[in-house]
Amino acid sequence: MTPNNLIPQILAFIFYLVLQIFFVRQLVLFDYAFCFAYVGSILLLPFDTSRTRLIILGFLVGLIVDIFYNTIGANAAAMTLIAYLRPSVITLLMPQRGYDERDTLSLKSMGFPWFISYCGILIFVHHLVLFFLEASSLNLLGFVLLKVVASTIFTTLVLLIIQLFRKE
Repeated sequence: MTPNNLIPQILAFIFYLVLQIFFVRQLVLFDYAFCFAYVGSILLLPFDTSRTRLIILGFLVGLIVDIFYNTIGANAAAMTLIAYLRPSVITLLMPQRGYDERDTLSLKSMGFPWFISYCGILIFVHHLVLFFLEASSLNLLGFVLLKVVASTIFTTLVLLIIQLFRKE
């Protein structure tokens, strides 16, 4: 992360947190699809962000959301896991030509199919962990899986819409 893109990254980080805490917190579709736009704060960091920095930032973002949601660590656990898995997913989805380390991770720079695959995988993992920790039982397996799939689609669509309005 160079000093030139540090300020925009910090502002984007704050944007996703404020968006989640004050606006999309109440955004629920049909009591099944919940929006967790704050995952974009970790998913859209530059490629060259170290795994250690990702894990620390993921934990801090999750902890801040936990404080406002009163969820006692569920968001922190889910965010820490996707922060840890992010470099592996990026490597898994690496195109043959590789990545330019200076590229920003965005819809415009990476393309629609890659961006949907990348976000879909990590958002699904986040929601799976979050909703299973919230349910704390396998008795509600069908209901939890329905919430995971619906929320993954909803959150991915919200991140796509945000990306469409980014100037870059």
